[in-house]
Amino acid sequence: MELKTKVDAREGMQELVITREFDLPLELLFKAYIEPEIVEQWMGTKVLKLENKNHGSWQFVTTDPKGNKHGFNGVIHEFSMNRKITRTFEMENTSFPVQLEFLEFEALTEGTSKLTMKIIYKSVADRDEMLKLPFAQGINMAHNRLQEIVNNIR
Repeated sequence: MELKTKVDAREGMQELVITREFDLPLELLFKAYIEPEIVEQWMGTKVLKLENKNHGSWQFVTTDPKGNKHGFNGVIHEFSMNRKITRTFEMENTSFPVQLEFLEFEALTEGTSKLTMKIIYKSVADRDEMLKLPFAQGINMAHNRLQEIVNNIR
């Protein structure tokens, strides 16, 4: 089965470029990234903090099937409504260093939109370690849930 979310990992680069087209208007796609109640549903996580503003911060925690808690946090460096979110992303208590994420939102038609994420890692080795995880399948599944959940709340 073809993944709708595309992950471009060019050899020898410290970055990933992730793209996904959604059957959602731009405003609803953006809302899915900034409304804590919606984020919790499609990401399967608990939102502890989500300050959608320049120099804001965010913090999520996920509990795995064994009951272990996994924390994620970062700083929102740039926030432009319905256009752009630039943020850091850190997985707490792991060997992965902080990464920098550029999320750009674009209207394609009245009812469709596109998300482009550029993620920059500290090194090529760090990026390649991330790719050893089921990263592409995970983000595709999350984006599929986002599409389904936002369709149901329209």
